[in-house]
Amino acid sequence: MGKAKSKGPKFAAVKKIITKKTINKYKEDVLNHKKKDVDKEKLGRNVPQVSSALFFSYNTALGPPYRVIVDTNFINFSIQNKLDLEKGMMDCLYAKCTPCITDCVMAELEKLGQKYRVALRIAKDPRFQILACTHKGTYADDCIVERVTQVPGVPIMYITRHRYSIERLPEATIGGAPRI
Repeated sequence: MGKAKSKGPKFAAVKKIITKKTINKYKEDVLNHKKKDVDKEKLGRNVPQVSSALFFSYNTALGPPYRVIVDTNFINFSIQNKLDLEKGMMDCLYAKCTPCITDCVMAELEKLGQKYRVALRIAKDPRFQILACTHKGTYADDCIVERVTQVPGVPIMYITRHRYSIERLPEATIGGAPRI
């Protein structure tokens, strides 16, 4: 027969020692709700929340052809959901759309390498309009946020149920934008 296994301690098992200091800290964290609120107040949001319904109070020239700024994740999720970017956008907005891509997004796709080669090939499509960036660095998210916050109330396009959707647009866009 074989040897009986010993009932020794398990490998890398460490007993956790609970001290009075850790108990008091836990009680303070759980019972002191005001401390959590102060921490939340210290953290500020970088982007002001503006309703998309306010768009026409700032810009009355919104109309087809729509220019849609696209980022890396939007292209990747479009590929995963088997969506053609331009056709899907036209189906969502019921108008001609021009996908726009910034230099930062293009650089980000190039840095990601072989895994994202399909997304890079789609981004280099001549139907895409390439927007030049004047800032330093190649962080695409900051670049897009900077461009979008110049005009308050810009709606966001996203993917749900294998198709594109958009935030609720102002009622004035139904039937086209006002012409000046």
